[in-house]
Amino acid sequence: MEPRHVPQPIIRLTDVRLNLESRAGVVEILKGITLDITEGQSVAIVGPSGSGKTSLLMILAGLERATRGDVQVAGRDFNALGEDQLALARGEDIGIVFQSFHLIPTMTALENVALPLEFAGVAEAREKARALLSEVGLAARLDHFPAQLSGGEQQRVALARALAPEPKLLLADEPTGNLDGKTGRQIVDLLFGLKRRSDATLVLVTHDERLAKECERTIRMADGRIVADEQAVVAA
Repeated sequence: MEPRHVPQPIIRLTDVRLNLESRAGVVEILKGITLDITEGQSVAIVGPSGSGKTSLLMILAGLERATRGDVQVAGRDFNALGEDQLALARGEDIGIVFQSFHLIPTMTALENVALPLEFAGVAEAREKARALLSEVGLAARLDHFPAQLSGGEQQRVALARALAPEPKLLLADEPTGNLDGKTGRQIVDLLFGLKRRSDATLVLVTHDERLAKECERTIRMADGRIVADEQAVVAA
């Protein structure tokens, strides 16, 4: 009998603090965040505007550096990595979906999804990108540029691009924020479906309590601190 795999933390933050300079002086954005997230979990980060949610997500993505504290993500010590090494970590282990889609306007949907694969030296990058776009319902829109796509279609392209390298960790910042209710629901269903298929860890920032309830765990933030850590109640 094979030993049972015990899930390990894919994220481990210890007393993480973030201070940013402003005209009024130093502003404390994060005030001592200690947090473990286990591989394969779905976690929502919620809280009012200015509570530090997006800043926390940016630290997890290696797009912002903590002022103090330990940041361990996907087996890497982010504090010890240079910018090139952080970019490599994002390319290999982390997929990011933003509220604003961040697609390259001069590239087609297919080229936008294939680009990170080509950078990573993946063989048959375009074929893989084509398959992913088909999976998110865009088989007929491969050669369209972002300006020719609806908001929901652009977010599908962004989702396919984030999932193209088969990341261990998927980070989403208000992924339905710029979409109408019906389109947002379709994106949520895709996001969770693709997460389950790849067994990735999903961490999403949202204002939507209904979306947060679909996650296994909800982290509540206020004024740069975690004020609650709630596990979903599983129906018997």
